Amino acid sequence: MLYHVVVYVPLSHANAVREAVAKAGAGKIGNYEACSFSERGVGRFRPIKGAQPMVGSVGRLEEVEEERIEFMVEEQRLGGVVTAARNAHPYEEPAIHLWKMEDYKTHVK
Repeated sequence: MLYHVVVYVPLSHANAVREAVAKAGAGKIGNYEACSFSERGVGRFRPIKGAQPMVGSVGRLEEVEEERIEFMVEEQRLGGVVTAARNAHPYEEPAIHLWKMEDYKTHVK
């Protein structure tokens, strides 16, 4: 089983997250490794009481230039890849999304 993983990360840490997940086994497609796709955008958040934000302050809406990093990972490597992403990520609550995928090869005749 394959998973599609998306991680939103500030530009300052995008390379570190990409390198960490690749080292943990993400982004293997056939005879290629470290495969990913990225696009830039703006992340918005308002830290609430109890938060210790890397950027901004409690109660104030913040905008940060971020990169959306997408990659595939095999199920047996998923736990290690998510841990690697969290460890390389500067936020205390990183946004990480997971989707189960079908392998397109099962549909090719």
